[in-house]
Amino acid sequence: MKCAIMQPTYIPWCGYFNLIHSVDKFIFLDDVKLEKSDWHVRNRIKSANGEIMLTISVNSPNGRMNTMINQAKLDLNQPWQKKHLKSIYSNYRKSEYFDEIYTFLENNILTDHTNLSSFTISIIKNIAIQLKIETEFFLASELPSCDKVKDKRLVQLCNNLNADHYLSPLGAANYIEKTTPGGEIVKNGLTLNYQSFIHPIYPQLYGNFISHLSIIDMLFNCGFKKTEILIQ
Repeated sequence: MKCAIMQPTYIPWCGYFNLIHSVDKFIFLDDVKLEKSDWHVRNRIKSANGEIMLTISVNSPNGRMNTMINQAKLDLNQPWQKKHLKSIYSNYRKSEYFDEIYTFLENNILTDHTNLSSFTISIIKNIAIQLKIETEFFLASELPSCDKVKDKRLVQLCNNLNADHYLSPLGAANYIEKTTPGGEIVKNGLTLNYQSFIHPIYPQLYGNFISHLSIIDMLFNCGFKKTEILIQ
């Protein structure tokens, strides 16, 4: 049984959904430190003037250095939701699949959620449903307590789900492979593979292709059905 583990991010890029699609069980690592300058709270879309950033306003109840992703609160006193939708509308209203995608995103962004991780995870799950991804989702914070860090913690989380195969994003190789090939994952008898997703090039508005944008861009330009094919 194959498992992947990632921190929840704001409407992530298409490779995130390829990782989810490629495993049986996916764990949101929601109980690690919030980084306000990271993808936890922001992502990029494309405009006529290049890429622009959409950033969520959040409050950190335990202070900037001690708040976990699942403890952060959405700052609903700031008009960031309306600003995001205004940017999305103005930059994608001429896209081929605008009518299919905009209302879906509007319903997901104008949310009743007050917690950051529940908000971002809800969007990810709802997009996954539209892409016909049937992977089972879990929250790290709801699994038996883990007292390890980095690749040792990944092993504990996989063991909680009886996974025998771990699929890792390439970016995690820096700490998994730091001491020995495969690190603690291989030491503990799990099969380790790295995601080999090649970013597809698809028709895009506004000139030269920009990769690794939020999946928003692919959805507006390709629709759910074509995006499903590209993800897989």
